[in-house]
Amino acid sequence: MSEGNRLERLFEIRDEQRALRRSGRLIARGDEIPWEQNRQGKQKWYMHPDMRENALNSLMFYVQELPPGGRSGKQRSQGGHVAIVWEGTGYTLVDGVRHDWEKHDVLNFPIRTSGIVLQHVNGDPNKPALLAFVEPNTSDALGIDRGCGFEQIEDAPE
Repeated sequence: MSEGNRLERLFEIRDEQRALRRSGRLIARGDEIPWEQNRQGKQKWYMHPDMRENALNSLMFYVQELPPGGRSGKQRSQGGHVAIVWEGTGYTLVDGVRHDWEKHDVLNFPIRTSGIVLQHVNGDPNKPALLAFVEPNTSDALGIDRGCGFEQIEDAPE
């Protein structure tokens, strides 16, 4: 690191970013990415702020599997992300208001100064539902709270 020379440090960061983009992973293969069980339920992360091996780190992308008749945890976040219903039917509670969805629907979550509270519910008692989420990786620029706070209000039951 260029001690005390912030301009030179910018050039070093630029060179590190260029090297990452040249050598970084271009394809995140789903069968190589493990599922994790966390407070939100069952998720598979394709892009995450910690995943420096990707050629691009400006987005967060993950898949959420909701078990048959199950639900996700409940979270408050800034909003400003989207999801596509990959498989299944169900609904999402946005600040307590129910919004039904089915396969191939796209969910658009608004940005609100005070944040939004979300929970996803699988309406099918026999088959899992899959939702794929994408949002800008603003956590590097704004911090994990992203203005309104980031809180787990309720854990998934599984």
